[in-house]
Amino acid sequence: MTVLRTLTLASALALAATPALAQDGGTASGKRFSVVGGVTLLEPHHDPATGYDIDGGPAPALSASYHITDNWGVELWGLADTVDSRVRGPEGKVGTIEQQPIALSGQYHFGQADNVFRPFVGLGYYHSNISGEDLNPGGDHIGLTSPKGAIGTVGVDLNIDPTWFARFDARYMRARSDARVGATGVNVAEDIKLDPWTVGVGIGARF
Repeated sequence: MTVLRTLTLASALALAATPALAQDGGTASGKRFSVVGGVTLLEPHHDPATGYDIDGGPAPALSASYHITDNWGVELWGLADTVDSRVRGPEGKVGTIEQQPIALSGQYHFGQADNVFRPFVGLGYYHSNISGEDLNPGGDHIGLTSPKGAIGTVGVDLNIDPTWFARFDARYMRARSDARVGATGVNVAEDIKLDPWTVGVGIGARF
């Protein structure tokens, strides 16, 4: 419901402000920095290992970008809080983990800086911090190694005026993790397929 409410609010703001953009005498062109705050829904792969499932959830997200030109930029993006995920096995709940990705990506924004709709794509590298594992209650601690790898992004900015815009984006992270016994470091599972994807909405400002 939080994601839905944020999406509805961002859409309403963008659509209501569209006529004002055409009448505004300023321009978004040449502005080199932007920041975005919003909410992101993270969902891991539905079948990370045979018979197991990991839930996702929403978290606040932040990003900061440097725009080399009106079309090319570099973005630092991440979740501002952890996503608490329940791990389920064939017989029910196994335990929980917390995950918090951060990524650095190159991006290309299509069209002119003042266009109302600015689609963009991105490709980069991410690292996800895995913490708070409780995967073997009552037994030896079992932890997950921190996944890292490629991240792909697609999205669109809806310009409200030369400074403000609404953002909708989706991201996919290729993630593999090993499960290890904390006391010995011995792997009990390898190449667990987390592969989370995200859908996010937010409000941004450029300057």
